[in-house]
Amino acid sequence: MTRAISLHDVSKSYARGPRVVDRVSLDIAPGEFLVLLGPSGCGKSTVLRMIAGLEEIDDGELLLDGEYANDWQPAERNIAMVFQNFALYPSMTSRDNIGFPLRIESPGADPRTRVDATARMLGIEDLLDRFPSQLSGGERQRVAMGRAIARHPSAFLMDEPLSNLDAKLRNHLRAEISQLTRELGVTTVYVTHDQSEAMSLGDRVAVLRGGVLQQVGTPREVYALPRNVFVAAFIGTPRINLLRGLVRAPLDGAMTISLGKQFLRLPEPLSLDHQMLRVQQGREVIVGLRSEAVRIAKHSSARPGEVPLTGLVEHMEFQGHETLVHFNTGSRPAVVPELEAPRPAARPTRRRRREAGPGVLDRLKERAGALRAGPVVVLEQPPETDTEPVPPEGRLPGDLVVRTTPDIRLRHGMQVPLLVDLAHLFVFDQHGDRICPAPARLPDLEE
Repeated sequence: MTRAISLHDVSKSYARGPRVVDRVSLDIAPGEFLVLLGPSGCGKSTVLRMIAGLEEIDDGELLLDGEYANDWQPAERNIAMVFQNFALYPSMTSRDNIGFPLRIESPGADPRTRVDATARMLGIEDLLDRFPSQLSGGERQRVAMGRAIARHPSAFLMDEPLSNLDAKLRNHLRAEISQLTRELGVTTVYVTHDQSEAMSLGDRVAVLRGGVLQQVGTPREVYALPRNVFVAAFIGTPRINLLRGLVRAPLDGAMTISLGKQFLRLPEPLSLDHQMLRVQQGREVIVGLRSEAVRIAKHSSARPGEVPLTGLVEHMEFQGHETLVHFNTGSRPAVVPELEAPRPAARPTRRRRREAGPGVLDRLKERAGALRAGPVVVLEQPPETDTEPVPPEGRLPGDLVVRTTPDIRLRHGMQVPLLVDLAHLFVFDQHGDRICPAPARLPDLEE
């Protein structure tokens, strides 16, 4: 029997510190595959451990099939967990590892029938007599999954089970996990920081940031209609282009969004989505453009709903099936702090540390608070001179990445005409909340 899982305003904190999980509410239907997605330290694994009963819930309630389960012992929940580090007993063979929870559950019963059936399902019959030290990483993870499956649990909890494997094996096991969970029809909660795993596996994706639930939806919904800048930036490869903009809506002219040296002119009459921007007149906003929302217009005219830009080629990434072109359009990027690589800094002397002000603990406390209450975007200050801005550490030059065909012929420094599809334009306010498209609208990405 599969199980429904509900979390109602669940919170968790440690040693008087800030909440690592802050009022998370989720309803997971029986048989659903839900992925908890977010950066390291956002509270994903803590949520999983609270469902399993390995962590106490400070506030809120956990319901299993509608029953209050905060005080249930882990064994009473009939939930199986698959860990990142396999957690196999080194002195036991694969057969004994898979059958161990069955012997604990029913000491007098013979587990061999269920172990053999599970091994056939996973294709590991020839590994049953081997010890973990004789297995590869992928084989050990299959054995760990077999130990969970053999129990016939009502729900699976998977805590980044593929993160220790190489990329090729991750892709292979990802497909196996998807097929197995659907064949078994068991409720599954899967934790990962890899958005490609989340998008390919989940019926729904729940995005966490600093212990706070940001958005829950199908993979297409969270990609096509992100609730805020953080969700938009965390989901999608390459990362969405985020640019600072200024809305100008004169009474006697067309509405435009200034991007610094260039601007986007919104066509008249304004669409329902673009009308939402009137209240932002004279305010700074964050413009989001995915790489497929912009195309190179060297030998083609603009289609309805497209507006021109010009970009200077700064870098090209040949991917085989496509090419990613990095352009400099003279725009100023908006930065999502949790997603940017930290800049290395010289180690300060004792005197410099005294003069520097708050210490490490103070800065950590401030950052923890900012993760929950502060803005999700840093608007970089405009340069005071005409020199080109230096890109953030870990990012390639240019402010706009465009996905194009692999046969494109461009060279560094070339000035290229671009066309922006306004149907796929995202606009966020200074706090990072989406204001365009309007909440009831979903862009059609299939065209």
